[in-house]
Amino acid sequence: MASIEFHNACVDFPIYNASGRSLKKRLVQVATGGQLGANDQGRVIVRALENLTFTMTDGDRVGLLGHNGAGKSSLLRLLSGVYAPSSGTTKICGEIGSLIDISLGIDPEATGKENIFIRGALLGMSKGEISEKLDEIIEFSELGEFVEMPVRTYSTGMHLRLAFAVSTTVRPEILIMDEWLSVGDEGFKHKAEARMAELVKATNILVIASHSRELVMHTCNRVIWLEHGKIRMDSDPETVTRAYFGN
Repeated sequence: MASIEFHNACVDFPIYNASGRSLKKRLVQVATGGQLGANDQGRVIVRALENLTFTMTDGDRVGLLGHNGAGKSSLLRLLSGVYAPSSGTTKICGEIGSLIDISLGIDPEATGKENIFIRGALLGMSKGEISEKLDEIIEFSELGEFVEMPVRTYSTGMHLRLAFAVSTTVRPEILIMDEWLSVGDEGFKHKAEARMAELVKATNILVIASHSRELVMHTCNRVIWLEHGKIRMDSDPETVTRAYFGN
């Protein structure tokens, strides 16, 4: 059983080369969507997320909506363990898989096969587990003999197919995504869509940030609308998308 519990979770980023004296008594909105303020020592801080309280359990398919800078990426990174809360509490039970950057760790000088092991290790797979899935990954990527060539010789499409094939091999209990992944030409795109649908179906909890009304309505059973790092609305997809997009 997987679960996520946040209680008044905040994420602050201190700015060490700026003075906060003029900001001590007020908060101002900044272009990034966060909140600019000052702590007790007068140091300037940017508050990316403020007082987030929610619970997610098995079966939740949660879409995150909000303008650029609203805090969606910060929340995804907090869920993924990249960030720690500055205050408040977060409790996550279950193995987490992140598809925020599927090319993370890919070495252009290494071969495709070597990169399968590198990327697989970053995803938490053992060498034995990667070896068991190696043939499947190579076949799915459609790289053929190029799998023995350095990745720097790959086209952009080949690079993405390799990264996608490895990254979607794992089946985490909690899946974190920043937009829906769609890679390759039309032929591979259909394979990728089927693989993504299978991955989402297998996970206990899905959290996906998106700007697409259609995707959120089709994929999610719950939507959280973030604005300036705060939760503005948390409800069913129809209610939130109507308020966010209008009509």
